[in-house]
Amino acid sequence: MTSLPGLTATGAWDVPARLNMAAQCLAHPVDQVAVIDLTGGVRRDVTYGALHRMADGIARALMARVARGDRVGVLLSQSPWCAAAHLAIWKIGCISVPLFKLFKRDALSSRVGDAGCAIVLTDAEGAALLGDLAEAWLADEVGLDGPDVPFADTAADDPAVLIYTSGTTGSPKGALHGHRVLTGHLPGVAMSHDHLGQPGDCLWTPADWAWIGGLFDVLMPGLALGVPVVAARMVKFKVDSCQLLVVEGGVRNVFFPPTALRMLKAEGAVIPGLRSVASGGEPLGAEMLAWGRQAFGLDINEFYGQTECNMVASSCGVDFAAKAGCIGKAVPGHDVAVVDAAGQPTQAEGDVAVRRGSASMMLRYWNRPEETAQKFRGDWMVTGDRGVWEGDFLRFVGREDDVITSAGYRIGPAEIEDCLLTHPGVATCGVVGKPDALRTEVVKAYVVRKPGASVRAKDLQEWVKDRLASYSYPREIAFLDALPMTVTGKVIRRELKAMAVAEGTE
Repeated sequence: MTSLPGLTATGAWDVPARLNMAAQCLAHPVDQVAVIDLTGGVRRDVTYGALHRMADGIARALMARVARGDRVGVLLSQSPWCAAAHLAIWKIGCISVPLFKLFKRDALSSRVGDAGCAIVLTDAEGAALLGDLAEAWLADEVGLDGPDVPFADTAADDPAVLIYTSGTTGSPKGALHGHRVLTGHLPGVAMSHDHLGQPGDCLWTPADWAWIGGLFDVLMPGLALGVPVVAARMVKFKVDSCQLLVVEGGVRNVFFPPTALRMLKAEGAVIPGLRSVASGGEPLGAEMLAWGRQAFGLDINEFYGQTECNMVASSCGVDFAAKAGCIGKAVPGHDVAVVDAAGQPTQAEGDVAVRRGSASMMLRYWNRPEETAQKFRGDWMVTGDRGVWEGDFLRFVGREDDVITSAGYRIGPAEIEDCLLTHPGVATCGVVGKPDALRTEVVKAYVVRKPGASVRAKDLQEWVKDRLASYSYPREIAFLDALPMTVTGKVIRRELKAMAVAEGTE
């Protein structure tokens, strides 16, 4: 295999002791194009020099209000200002907290509050969403004239970004990453795009940059490798808009979530001119891979990872043929194994795990030492997914937990259950994923009403939409007289899941 970025010639991590991600991303000629901005309907090429000035403007404004190590939220969709906001925060040694525009008040409150963000960089739309949860700063109103801001002298393991991930119990957990996390993504990103960085390469994804998939699978690796990244907000994925965007942006390399691929396939879309297509989040089957060869004229490269440790396995069509049902091979630099209950590698089915030392591995969960400890089994970080080796290919078997994967989003049922329980008409509830041909799963809620309550499914759907995120509301709600419970009063989700699966196959 051709040498990969982020690694030495021997395959070891090329991570210097002192490292700042902002410097890593901006180390290119000032006149070179960094971001191709299509958000305003007219193409605007933003150079590294311009991006650096934007970042410095934000950094100067922040330095009067925050100290090193403080958390600063970023509530911005795909745009040059979103990129500049993260770079500014890292440049002064603070910690960026990506936030999603589809979050409603409760979802924003839990993340902003847990992270302790006093300031959130946003726009007018985001400021309205935030309300009084934090001080909202309009990123594009900072002054661009002023002295250069020096890069903070940060270590590779100094905290840089706090990304929240959905879990099955309690509120969402913040995965805290150091400045080395970008380097940790580079080999896998390069593999998934058939050695990204070839002449003419240009990256885009419909995935929002608030997620690790948009931020560290596309935006920041593109900046670090000198590959232009297209910024184009899509509130909803539309096939015709996607086709037009690829042409207008000169896109050659795309990360498509599986749901986007299914929508393209359903409409018989053909997108010529791409050099690479990557996909991750859910396994693709043989039928989708075969369709990809017809629609794009190339192999779709599947990759695997999670917020806690990303881009650890990948396919690479120019180096080896994909194997249907498998999620690629271990990316060099990452020691990936399937381990048994004792934490020992096995060739049988077991828990997919990554050995400590991967550069993309989180430092820890934010303010959750016990849950951090539970994530590890000896030297191995256990992903919570089940897998088995087929030669040197990793086959994904399923999830150990109850996280719902819907349209590329990982949704924690506990947060939705907590929200439903705040409705005056709900006595108890359980939330699971129901199989769905387009979205992989849809959120289904089983609800027990309070005596005398006449609450309808539509009422509860709107209740969740208004408080969490528009993508996580229960698309289906069933009312029951009682839920299956353990003797200690916990909802037995596996029985609800079995009901949902049976309904999905009827």
